[in-house]
Amino acid sequence: MVSNYFKIVLRNTKKHPLYVLINIFGLAIGMAVSILILLFVQHELSYDRYHDKADRIVRLSRAWNDQNGEVSLHLGHAAPPFGPLIKSDFGDDVENVVRFFNFNPLIKYKQEAFVEERFFFADPEVFDVFSWQLLEGNSKDLGEFSDAIFLTESMAKKYFGNENPIGKFLELELVGQKSPFQVRGLMADTPDNSHFQVDFLASMRPVNDFYGGEEQMMQNFGSNNFSTYLLLAKGVDIKEFEAKLPELIDRHMGENQAGVAASKGTRLQLWPITDIHLHSNLDSEIEPNGNIDYVYTYLAVALFILLIACINFMNLSTARSSLRSMEVGLRKVMGADRSGLVKQFMGESFIMALIALFFAVVLVYIFLPVFADFTDKKLSLNLIQHPEYLIGLIGLAILVGLISGSYPALFLSGFSPSRVLKGVFKAGAGHKQFRSVLVTGQFAISVMLIVAVLVVINQLDFMQSKDLGFKKEDLVVLPASQSITQNYLIVKDRLENHPGIQEISISSRVPSGRLLDSQGASAEVNGELSQVNVRIADIHVAHNFVQTYGIPIVAGRNFDFLQATDSTEGFVLNEAAVRAIGWASAEEAVGKQFNYGGRNGYVTGVMKDFHFESLHQPIVPIVFMISVDRSNLVSIKIDADKKEETMAYLREEWQQLRPDYPFDPLFVDEGFNRQYEAENIVKTIFTFFAGLAVLISILGLLGLTTFETEQRTREIGIRKVMGAETFNIVTLLGKDFMKLVLFGFLIAVPISWYGMSQWLEDFAFKINISWQVFLVAGLVAGLIAAVTVSGQAVKAALANPVKSIKNE
Repeated sequence: MVSNYFKIVLRNTKKHPLYVLINIFGLAIGMAVSILILLFVQHELSYDRYHDKADRIVRLSRAWNDQNGEVSLHLGHAAPPFGPLIKSDFGDDVENVVRFFNFNPLIKYKQEAFVEERFFFADPEVFDVFSWQLLEGNSKDLGEFSDAIFLTESMAKKYFGNENPIGKFLELELVGQKSPFQVRGLMADTPDNSHFQVDFLASMRPVNDFYGGEEQMMQNFGSNNFSTYLLLAKGVDIKEFEAKLPELIDRHMGENQAGVAASKGTRLQLWPITDIHLHSNLDSEIEPNGNIDYVYTYLAVALFILLIACINFMNLSTARSSLRSMEVGLRKVMGADRSGLVKQFMGESFIMALIALFFAVVLVYIFLPVFADFTDKKLSLNLIQHPEYLIGLIGLAILVGLISGSYPALFLSGFSPSRVLKGVFKAGAGHKQFRSVLVTGQFAISVMLIVAVLVVINQLDFMQSKDLGFKKEDLVVLPASQSITQNYLIVKDRLENHPGIQEISISSRVPSGRLLDSQGASAEVNGELSQVNVRIADIHVAHNFVQTYGIPIVAGRNFDFLQATDSTEGFVLNEAAVRAIGWASAEEAVGKQFNYGGRNGYVTGVMKDFHFESLHQPIVPIVFMISVDRSNLVSIKIDADKKEETMAYLREEWQQLRPDYPFDPLFVDEGFNRQYEAENIVKTIFTFFAGLAVLISILGLLGLTTFETEQRTREIGIRKVMGAETFNIVTLLGKDFMKLVLFGFLIAVPISWYGMSQWLEDFAFKINISWQVFLVAGLVAGLIAAVTVSGQAVKAALANPVKSIKNE
């Protein structure tokens, strides 16, 4: 039976190679895209599921509420006391707690030195919670030895080559101090589907010492720099347990100055570890996470493209029904029933799908390395290591065969043998209308994808070209050291002697970063000093920070180096902070008493609102204060015309100021652009897949147009003999198809507008979707369809009419 289906497919290929190739090529592209996206989705959904106790591991996050009860900041980190307090207060519900403190130390071994970003101080319970493979060493050493350090196999290879690393010493530079750490453990590399990667684990005891000892650290609820994970006891419901945390906050933090319970202003939330990668995009994460919305979007794109390919198959199969009507009639006369014919046509469809699957797999193997590199994922289609993939591929082929072959099978098997054999067979109007619906759906999907591409491009252009309220160009940021900070003025004078350097300042954070630091504030409003119930982010700066960044002052004045009190009592606010505090205007705020984080002072000036963070974020209240000791980033304004020589000079100087450290400059404008990498990936993927969708639609339209012109060869010949012009013939053949394209466009407009409006909700500052976007998308789809249809129509119109009539 199966061999018979193969024979029929081969026979049809010889008779009508164009249609068969269009079907196979379209299905192959659709299936290849689906396989690529499904591999990506499968990898995204697999994050952190390799842990043996993944169903019981949760991460603690901390959020702050404003006076309206809305979240003003939500960190994926928490203060150091919370983990141990939860364990001591709810010991029956929590088996273990482990905290991580991420640090980027300079690590030296012999003559080699590297700054490592995946370095973590960790509690010794880490291997009791996480299923990371410890190859050598005892996990308890992280608690017993303050100089203990564990490293992964790749890091052992990097520092020690083929030597055994156990027992050897690495020199770490921590807060300006050089400390030896002994390698006491070797672990396997962290799986790539982890929401954060670990290269080094070190004892938490040096962190305790930095905070003034264990007792002091357990009183510090303000330093939210610890990633805290809980291993819940079996059977504990996460939501029920989370509901107990407000009482823990109130029990240990008490009330604020206004007598309000601490749990009203801050809360703790639990995140299942398997949800973090796709569902947690908080204001601080150890590493950037994925996004479940993009997973759904890519799945939808894969489904759309697969549907377009299946629609092509259905359209061409039903359009060519007259060519197989005699075959169906004869089979029925010979005793074949409808179910047998359905099986035959479905069998042919499955054979075509399997052939297309073969070519799809070939395409996947060709393009998977490019796709994996682009998405920065370790994706593979290894059918030997993962035989379940083969089952999935066969399932995909069966699904495609079922979708694409079901309607043609039912349609073809329903022919009446008496009408067919009499030569009066004609497909019903309902079938033609159904084909029209399918073509309309094809182009609706194509237009939606084109609209999506245009909206993403416009939003990216908007973000990258928007005036941020300061001069972001030609600003270089370099990390400072304790020595640079302590001798800031000397370093500033030394560097500003170079003609390519215009201004130098120093700060705790720089634009394009996140505003994560804040403290309590009170302000003079209506003659009284009252607590400020909104979060105001703080930036510690040098006196000339505003000049370096070109931020306009709208009221009062900037910090003045000659005004001694500015260094200890002066504050500069942005306009958002003035509004949040309740002052009527920037002018009213100047000179008012303002206390922040224990510093008592006054407002010296108000700066114009500007975008410190990416355009995903709203402009939040900010306070600037002088504090060089708290600043660790050097901002350098350079002359664009002398950029190359200035950067060479800075490299040389920095190697002297920070020996052993790599020269790692950040341009502020590039820092903002990096914030939009996810959108850039979406743009590229949508552009590529929209192009494929249009290509598949063109193939289908080409096949239908070719078939329609072949079926109407005699009619076209007669019309030409009767005097019809080429233009009339082209119009006759093309108008029906162009109507379908127009209907597809009208359907796509509201759907794509809604979908892209939802996508834009992720941005605090966004474009308005203009009508020009839909016009361009419609014109692109219409032009492509017109060229495809008219090409075949012109060919038919130019054919010799006498020959056409004679051949008929």
